[in-house]
Amino acid sequence: MSGNKFDPVAHAKSMRADGFWIDKNFDEFLQQTIAATPGKLALLADRADRAEPTRFTYAELGDLVSCAAASLKQLGIGPRDVVSVQLPNWWEFAVVALAAFRVGAIVNPLMPIFREHELGYMLGFAETKLLIVPKLFRGFDHEAMASSLRPRLPNLRHVIVVDGEGANSFDRALLSGSERLGPPPIGEIGAMPPDQMAVLMFTSGTTGSPKGVMHCLNTLLACNIALAGRFGLDTNDTMLVCSPLGHMTGFAAGMLLGFKIGASVIFQDVWEPKRGIGIMANEGVTYSAGAATFLADMCEAVAAGGQKPARLRKFLCAGAPIPPALIDRVYRELDLKVCSLWGMTESLSSTLTEPERALEKSSKTDGRPLEGVAVKVLRMDGSPAPVGEKGLLKVRGAQMCLGYYKRDDMEPFDAEGWFDTGDMAYMDDEGYIRIDGRIKDIIIRGGENVPVFDIENLLFKHPAVLSTAIVGYPDARLGERACAFVVLRPGQTLDLAGVQALMAENKVAKQYWPERIEIVADLPKTPAGKVQKFQLREIAKAFAEPPHKASA
Repeated sequence: MSGNKFDPVAHAKSMRADGFWIDKNFDEFLQQTIAATPGKLALLADRADRAEPTRFTYAELGDLVSCAAASLKQLGIGPRDVVSVQLPNWWEFAVVALAAFRVGAIVNPLMPIFREHELGYMLGFAETKLLIVPKLFRGFDHEAMASSLRPRLPNLRHVIVVDGEGANSFDRALLSGSERLGPPPIGEIGAMPPDQMAVLMFTSGTTGSPKGVMHCLNTLLACNIALAGRFGLDTNDTMLVCSPLGHMTGFAAGMLLGFKIGASVIFQDVWEPKRGIGIMANEGVTYSAGAATFLADMCEAVAAGGQKPARLRKFLCAGAPIPPALIDRVYRELDLKVCSLWGMTESLSSTLTEPERALEKSSKTDGRPLEGVAVKVLRMDGSPAPVGEKGLLKVRGAQMCLGYYKRDDMEPFDAEGWFDTGDMAYMDDEGYIRIDGRIKDIIIRGGENVPVFDIENLLFKHPAVLSTAIVGYPDARLGERACAFVVLRPGQTLDLAGVQALMAENKVAKQYWPERIEIVADLPKTPAGKVQKFQLREIAKAFAEPPHKASA
């Protein structure tokens, strides 16, 4: 890197020279597995609303992708078009993502919890050309929501509905044709250049609207290669993906990782602990990933008489720090090594504790940098923080995003390629880091980032609200819940039901709703008028329930 600005060309050259960017596509790895083991289980999809799971061999998965790719091309979907996928962990998500890559389209994974408020903005900003939704999921009519959004989305040409009826159903629109669009020959790039945006993933906005993070095949594969190397994963593994495919944990560290290494991949669409550990036990799952919530649920399910997943030996735990007592319990009751990970949508899997040292390190660190990744901790003046001293965490390397979509005004990297994470951390004498607070104003509820600024803005619009600030308070299962501190206008009243009604009226995902409201005379502020949220967090700590009383 040289000059005063980040040079992406020099960065790419460096990543290739060091072997971290390999300029390949997922099709190449998929075809290698099909050629070697066509009859091997590629994908098992478990749906809570169905008695039996759906299974596909690698040969069958390959044919579905070829058929869907041909259909996408016939629909006019091609290079740089955005395909937004708001599906649960269903097999259709995998097929359309791999097919979109084949025709050069950009995949935009979306969480099923998003409603009109979030979805309308994201689809409009991305200029989505094709949207894929379930007809119904968890009782919500996604097809109706998509129909209601279409009039204000001029770029949206097609809406395809899984479990739908008629010509726009997934099966009719993408899988009924006789044409096949095969993969490019091994060694050829194909329609998706490996250094151009392949995935657009929105982050939860904390200081405004969500930002669209751009990743390419090279950054995604760098993540897969680093994780497989640190974990020792290969084609003999069976992976359970219970984290949402709308998050990078499920999408990149689950689904794409599994197909890259030729493993057997299992999707679970609704996390039900007893059913989940049963799948793990019956299918011989060896690896999974998710937030600490999943681990606590697994222990409770086994303690209640559920099947113990005997082959499960490695678990990537991300999203929030893991309580040390939980790590001890998981090892004692499940014989499972929990490997702590820190990452971001922008930097993917950045630091990870290796399985060999999981018992020693996962309870007190968030791992050390993965291959191709570097981190550093700085004091507020920019000087290096000594070992054990908390400072600003910065990261750079092979898994870093390309930047923010349609935000040329935002340069995420300094001249040397360092990205300011917004997190506070300290480093031990072996290079392992520990996240210790956040500069960014977010709440992490069950691994889900709550867009605090956006929710505060909505709450501020309520006629009874003079001012408000939302902070997290501890929860034994979910990590954090949201509490809204509210200053009322004279003569006005407001309770939690009123807050919930406002959230529902604005079509906000329920996971983002405040779960407690505290009416206060004023908010603590600095002399400059900035709300001192650290004081509110201290107050909110008293709202935490004892672990044995906590509930979802």
